[in-house]
Amino acid sequence: MPLQKYVFRPGINKEGTAYSNEGGWFNSNLIRFRKGLPEKIGGWQKASTASFKSTGRALHAWVDLAGTKFLGLGTTWKYYVLEGSTYNDVTPIRATTTNGIVFAATNGSAVITATDDAHGAIINDFVTISGAVSLGGNITAEVLNQEYQITSVPSVNTFTFTATATANSSDESGTGGSGADAVYQINVGLDVYVPSTGWGSDYWGASTWGSVSALSATNQLRLWSHDNFGEDLLMCVRGAGVFYWDASSGTNNRAVALSALTSANLTPTVALQIMVSDIDRHVICFGADPLNDSSTARTGAIDPMFIAWSDQENVEQWEPLATNTAGSFRLSAGSAIVGAIRARQETLIWTDTSLYSMTFVGQPFTFAINLVNEGVGLVGPNAMVNTPKGVFWMDKKGFYSYSGQIQELPCTVDDYVFSDLNQTQSYQIFGFVNKAFNEVGWFYCSGTNTVLDKYVTYNYEENVWMIGELSRTCWLDEGIFSDPKATSSSSDYVGYLYNQESGVDNDGAAMTDVFIESSDFDIDPGGENFQFISRIIPDIKFTGNVATGATGQNVDIVVKRRNFPGEELTTAVTSSCTSVTTKIDTRVRGRQAVLRIQSNDTDTTAVGTSFRVGAMRMDYKPDGTR
Repeated sequence: MPLQKYVFRPGINKEGTAYSNEGGWFNSNLIRFRKGLPEKIGGWQKASTASFKSTGRALHAWVDLAGTKFLGLGTTWKYYVLEGSTYNDVTPIRATTTNGIVFAATNGSAVITATDDAHGAIINDFVTISGAVSLGGNITAEVLNQEYQITSVPSVNTFTFTATATANSSDESGTGGSGADAVYQINVGLDVYVPSTGWGSDYWGASTWGSVSALSATNQLRLWSHDNFGEDLLMCVRGAGVFYWDASSGTNNRAVALSALTSANLTPTVALQIMVSDIDRHVICFGADPLNDSSTARTGAIDPMFIAWSDQENVEQWEPLATNTAGSFRLSAGSAIVGAIRARQETLIWTDTSLYSMTFVGQPFTFAINLVNEGVGLVGPNAMVNTPKGVFWMDKKGFYSYSGQIQELPCTVDDYVFSDLNQTQSYQIFGFVNKAFNEVGWFYCSGTNTVLDKYVTYNYEENVWMIGELSRTCWLDEGIFSDPKATSSSSDYVGYLYNQESGVDNDGAAMTDVFIESSDFDIDPGGENFQFISRIIPDIKFTGNVATGATGQNVDIVVKRRNFPGEELTTAVTSSCTSVTTKIDTRVRGRQAVLRIQSNDTDTTAVGTSFRVGAMRMDYKPDGTR
């Protein structure tokens, strides 16, 4: 038989069966499609050897008036402003104690018990101690006077931390530090989402019927929203405080509560999300606390459907007056605002069941807020992205786009993703855009996992879908910085920032488990005959790694077989393919066959190597019916 050319349809299709998708690709990992052909995705490397504490959850880049580039990073425990390669801790302060904290130590232990009445701290909170004196032994003033993370909270008046030295008998009988000072950072949050309980839990309510939610910012997944107001930064802990960081005061200074600014007037104290509107320059808080009945103060309690905005170009003035444009509005369709994003000359707002459009119209109403669609919500606060082709987002059951009107995206991996998605961790989902490759995507927790471990990607120019495994907890596309930035999950609470699409490797090591696998194919329309595949003529384009020949750039070409769709696939042959390979002898017999191209994970030359798959040719012939 003459050689037969195989050019499989672009994109991954898992909506049907492997056999029904004959002529297409069925599975992949760390592969994208570009101009119809599959290729290895770009690599990543650490942006800096410096690390940050806990899991990254939000990234924002901006430039100050002097041209200095900043990167804001919100984590489960802290908030950082990255300048150059330095992570500056600007986490707001919750409370301070002056000359009122004392310590107790146990001989042979590094655990120190601190006593501070009504300290308000929880496990993993950070406290900075100063003004302490030696306990009399190894626990010196230098040991005590630094930042510590709280390890336990035995009572409302005590907490413990692990010192950098082990106490001796002199410390155990010591002076207790003689009344030290303590500065407490805002309470930390959780790395996982904890659904509420009781009647109407999760999307419909928060607790038992008619009761107030028992959930708080400290016992829920920690998420941040942030936006720059000029050269300064606004930030919001979802479900908790609203803060302001003044760039002119320097990176050694911390963010402060928005309500603590000198001319602050009725500023929100809690919110679900914060944003600066485009062009008109209003600060908007979604899910803010409304004014009390006398309009003299904020209630301090989140109204999940309430939107408040400041006066134009004034971050401190929130009192609605005839002489300004401050105001508020309460949405009606849904039970809570899930997220909002700036789009082209409008702000899109999702509740759990609906989509609204918010546009600036000027006085006296300031904003027009219109219901766009009822029935389509948002799966999580970060599950939407804005692109040159419009806004894309993920609902609880599908993918959508908006560029003046809503369109549901036909998805060839829809069933695969949503049957694999851990719905209890939907608030962790992070949408990303990679404009250089016309891609949008979503990182999600699969199965019973509680960390983001998989992704689904859509190329909006070529209309193809891709899937794979990669742990990224937040993402920022190129713009102010040349490469996309991302953070990864970490089991030891030590996080790193990565430059994505940088090289072709995994932070200097070979990128492993890269593959593209076809659907089943057979030799005739009825599938009656067995086929005998005797050789493959590869069409692989290698880039990177200048080595050539048998020791150079290579991938593995795998042929699998089975006789019936219900059978398990059997690997018939695995052969290395290099840049100079002309043919691969196979001798594979079966009714159905599968072609797989994968990285050679055992070959050291995989470092620095990328590949692209073209038109593969196979020599096959009928080989009987039995």
